[in-house]
Formats: sequence, C-alpha cells, structure tokens
Amino acid sequence: MKNRNKAGLLIILAGIGAGVAGGLIYYFEIGCNSGGCAITSNPWMSAFTGGLLGYLLTDSFLPFFRKKPGNSETGK
Repeated sequence: MKNRNKAGLLIILAGIGAGVAGGLIYYFEIGCNSGGCAITSNPWMSAFTGGLLGYLLTDSFLPFFRKKPGNSETGK
C-alpha cells in the first residue's frame, strides 16, 4: 500500500515539474510583450499556472495508472 502511494506522489510531482517547466518555456518563448497579460507577463505566474495545470492533469489521469483491487498478476 505504501509503494502505491509513493508511486502516485512521484507521478504527481513529475506532472507539477513538467507543468512548471512548460509554463517557463511558454513565458520565455511566447510571453507577453505589452505587460498587460495577467498570467504571462510574470515568470512566477507562468510557472505557477503551468504547475497547477500539470497537477490537475496528472491527478485526473492518476486512476488510470493504478491497478484495480483484485487484478493481480498471480490470478488470485
């Protein structure tokens, strides 16, 4: 049971990290030239928004990565 929780936490942390990296890449590559954009005018907000989206995506897909109870490889 503990290994399953650690694996889920690692997947969520990887999703947050990928989201933060994606938000920073978006800021530096596309960004907002005028400074009037609320999210993309600040690298911290872009990273936070990317991390939040990464968390939400990985948390929504996390049940697909978990094995269902009773479906063991031994057939018991």
